[in-house]
This record gives sequence, C-alpha cells and structure tokens, in this order.
Amino acid sequence: MAIKKLLSFLGRESLEGIDFLDIGSGSGLHSLAAFDAKAERIHSFDFDPLSVKTTGKLRQLAGEPLNWTVERGDVLDFDYMEKLGTWSLVYSWGVLHHTGAMWQAIENAAGRVAPGGLLFIALYSSNVVKPSAQFWLDVKRRYNAADARQRRLMEYWYIWRFGLGRNPLRWPLLLKQIFDKKKGRGMSYMTDVRDWLGGWPMEFADDQAVVDYLKKRFELIRISTGEACTEFLFRECSIPSSARN
Repeated sequence: MAIKKLLSFLGRESLEGIDFLDIGSGSGLHSLAAFDAKAERIHSFDFDPLSVKTTGKLRQLAGEPLNWTVERGDVLDFDYMEKLGTWSLVYSWGVLHHTGAMWQAIENAAGRVAPGGLLFIALYSSNVVKPSAQFWLDVKRRYNAADARQRRLMEYWYIWRFGLGRNPLRWPLLLKQIFDKKKGRGMSYMTDVRDWLGGWPMEFADDQAVVDYLKKRFELIRISTGEACTEFLFRECSIPSSARN
C-alpha cells in the first residue's frame, strides 16, 4: 500500500536512480517503501529516539542494506541538515508542522533538494480542517495539559463527536473504518486518535501560502487536497525543464 501510494503520487514506476531523504521517518514505513521501490540511496532520520529505533528495526528486517542509513537528527538543526548534502528526492510526510517552527522546517527541507530534484511534503491544511484550525489547536493544548483520566474522557469525546458524528447508529461504519485503517496502515484506531489529539507542537498551513513560499525556487508539479494533510510535489527549478532527463 505505502509503495503504491508513493509511486502513484510521484508518477513513477520505481525509484531507480533516485536517492531518498526521509525527514521524520516515524515508523520507517515510507523509507521501507522507498527501499522496495529500488531507491539508489536512502537516509532516514527522526528527532524522536523511539522512531529512530523503529525505523532501524524495519531496516534490519530488510536485511540491513548498505544503501540505507538511519539516525537521530533534527530538521531545525541547520548544521546537521547541511552535512546531509543534497538529494534528488526529499520527503517529509506529516512531520514539518510538528516541529514548532514549520516555515523554518520547510526552508531547511527545501535546502536539501538537489538541482532539478523533487520535494514531496505533506502538511496539515488550514483550508479543510473543521471546525477550524484554532479549535483543534485549543483541543491539543488542553489534551497535552490533561492528566490520564482527563485524556481518556477527551478521547471518548472525540470518538462520539467525530468518529460517530454524535450518532450511535454509525457504529458499523466506524468499525469498518477501524478495520480498513488497521489493514491498510497497520495502525490501531485508538493510536490514531491519541496521535491526533496529542500531536504537539502543531501548526496548520494554508495551501496557497506553501506554494507561494516556495515558488521562487520550486515549481509545483502536483497537489492533492481535501484530506487533513495536503500533499505537495515540487521540483527545484534551477535546471531548465528542457535540460532534464
């Protein structure tokens, strides 16, 4: 599933000849997808030590390939990012808005794209979030400040209001969604709920603001909107399109 979605959005059949920088690798699933898609070189890093460990386990399961490295790193650490050099595909899905300095994180990620290379990022969109971005920022602040009992109550509140839409007759539909999520992403529904409520720091981005921010150096190749995260695919445009392979 992950490899299919990755290649579909990139419009490629494989990643042969492509090196892949995974910023905020999390579970390592996307790095593994890049490996399975025949990426030439992969570097995965995350600020969270547990995510680094989890990504490392996937690398072990893949046979500890020499062309895939995993380490702890910080996208906001300019010196660290500079040492990574440039990459033909820089990838960061659902991460940069959790750094506490989203625009600087976008800037640092964009700086690692090689001339003519690709930048694939996904950011929580302020254009589609309901009830509003401010509503969810307030909820997240309260959840992170709550004790264990209060958090459990907020989780039940979320399921009732947003999972069931305040309608108990929607239980069969919700159960199907839970099953499909587990099958497709390997993540439990409650883990997803807690990740959403507890994700902090957190920022939302206006889709057009992201395009405008990068337009001096990047051309927008593809955008997918309508979900919580908007996906963007940009190409670094210092190389004229007529000179690209």
